[in-house]
Amino acid sequence: MKQLFIIVLSGLILSAGVNGAEPVGAKLTPRLKELLADEMRQVAEASGEIALAIAAGDHAGVSQLAAAVRDSFILKQSLTEQDKKDLMSAVPAEFVLLDKHFHGLAGKLAQQAEMQDSELQRYYFSEMLEVCVACHSQFATDRFPGLSEQQTDGH
Repeated sequence: MKQLFIIVLSGLILSAGVNGAEPVGAKLTPRLKELLADEMRQVAEASGEIALAIAAGDHAGVSQLAAAVRDSFILKQSLTEQDKKDLMSAVPAEFVLLDKHFHGLAGKLAQQAEMQDSELQRYYFSEMLEVCVACHSQFATDRFPGLSEQQTDGH
């Protein structure tokens, strides 16, 4: 089942890249933009702290931070029914899948930290960063033009 999900997700990522997905920011309501921006700030801050905690062997810190990232999932926040409708009409299914996958990886990172497995912590953190790059290069090219240039250059 996990392999099937990875194959489907990879296909969606590749098809979105080929189709030149549009940035989603312009399609979001002001409230959703604010929520997503808050989530991105929290994730960016936690990611920096996770990198330091992994390097220091601070398993408890990694677990706590990764769990916080896992739980920051925008669709789990207290959105109104209208917010949910607005979000689903503004973002493609691939965006939602990438977001769910990212937060799932954060949960796996938290689990590996609890088990004090440094190697798997590094692996899952690296996978999280790959999903960040994939999502930003497809759906936030207006904010991260360097990633869209890489995509068109074949890098």
